[in-house]
Amino acid sequence: MTTATRTQPLVTRIGGRIGAEIGGVRLGGELQPEAVAEIRAALLAHKVVFFRDQDHLDEAGHEAFAQLLGTPVAHPTVPSADGRYALGIDSHHGARANQWHTDVTFVPAYPAFSILRAVTIPPYGGNTLWANTAAAYAHLPEPLRALADGLRAVHTNEYDYAALKPDALPEALAQYREVFTSTKFRTEHPVVRVHPETGERSLLLGNFVQRIEGLTGQDSRALVDLFQSHIERPENTVRWQWRAGDVAIWDNRATQHYGVDDSDDHERTLRRVTVDGDVPVGPDGVPSRLISPETVPDPSFGIPSGASTA
Repeated sequence: MTTATRTQPLVTRIGGRIGAEIGGVRLGGELQPEAVAEIRAALLAHKVVFFRDQDHLDEAGHEAFAQLLGTPVAHPTVPSADGRYALGIDSHHGARANQWHTDVTFVPAYPAFSILRAVTIPPYGGNTLWANTAAAYAHLPEPLRALADGLRAVHTNEYDYAALKPDALPEALAQYREVFTSTKFRTEHPVVRVHPETGERSLLLGNFVQRIEGLTGQDSRALVDLFQSHIERPENTVRWQWRAGDVAIWDNRATQHYGVDDSDDHERTLRRVTVDGDVPVGPDGVPSRLISPETVPDPSFGIPSGASTA
């Protein structure tokens, strides 16, 4: 049996609460259903899984593998790098996401899975961290869990880019802002979402959060910082040191991640393909809702054209 059709990948746990490395698998669109099921089960259990030595993958193979996990979807505002869905995460284009975030939460049905492939890796630095937001919720004191269950937050892709990249040239910031916010989204999500596959509750926060609904700015910031601090606790995180050819897949419904910007001017190039998700539902059964825009030109990420803000 070849590694392409192996049905029992070797899963090695690398963190107490998050992270596993999977060996014995050659990723691509030709993987057998049994192997895909094993990978999906490990992904749901460990939140992020890593594969070494996947140098054979190109954009086409990357996207073909993503189709085995669901429906690949393009970023709602940023153009793809090479293929139809592959987004470039390139240091020379300013894509250093050195802040905790969950991908694309400024739309209602943000991605379920993200698949990141390392192309060029700097000689030092450039690691990525992931945090288990389900473990963070589960280990909150009971009064804080009860508080979080009743909160909702507004997420947006319009935020302070200068604070993120204080050393960037003004023209570079202006260009990135123009692309990333070519359509300005605002979505209200529950602060706690119920996972559609595992039933776990997880904290839905990250850098796209603008405010907690119904609170003043000061109170909102204090609560966001409080819950976010539990997500970022070291015991809820795992850190991956990239090598060219590595692939990381994470459950975007139960994690946050942070790309560390510590490789100076060295090139760091990765490609990301995302798999379409569903609209989150809170513990009270109320789903997320799109606030703005009232209509969107492209039904990306589960946003129907002409979607109502009601």
